[in-house]
Amino acid sequence: MDAFSATTVYQWAVLPFLIFLARICDVSMDTVRIMLLHRNKKSLAPLIGFFQILIWLMAFRQIIIHLYNPLCYIGFAGGFATGTYVGMLIEEKLAIGFQVLRIITRKDAAALIATLRDHGYGVTSVQGSGAGGQVDIVYTIVRRAEIPKLIARVQEFNPLAFYTIEDIRGISENGVALMKSDSRQRRRI
Repeated sequence: MDAFSATTVYQWAVLPFLIFLARICDVSMDTVRIMLLHRNKKSLAPLIGFFQILIWLMAFRQIIIHLYNPLCYIGFAGGFATGTYVGMLIEEKLAIGFQVLRIITRKDAAALIATLRDHGYGVTSVQGSGAGGQVDIVYTIVRRAEIPKLIARVQEFNPLAFYTIEDIRGISENGVALMKSDSRQRRRI
């Protein structure tokens, strides 16, 4: 053991902080790993899981070695909480996968449908009956990164439109064309 790791500063300040950082890393990695599994991106998940558990083991080992130090416990728990938040931010920024946007509006949706199609989105619409009378229901499947832009278009069309967003685990390839996130060109998946 080197001299610095035996000091009071290391054991009561540096070590709890390192445990805190390790937990942020491993919990963030776990969030991303679960997201990849949920989105059927199974090739990276085992590799991320390997490093995630390796980091967790190193942090937990330090807890066991330093059972006398309650600041290590606080660093461990605080890193878990912070890692959960950081993992959610990373997952949101990655925006991997597709989602279905369902729009329900009492206003005639013909203009909205035309606008969405003009911007390269595939649209399916049906008429329905709701508690307040006739409604148009519009469905479109888009990359997760496209959702904020699409919601802005819907709100321009009708600020009172009701919409839901759902994750899609998989998509069949028979005839579904989706807009690329970086251009208006369409591509088959």
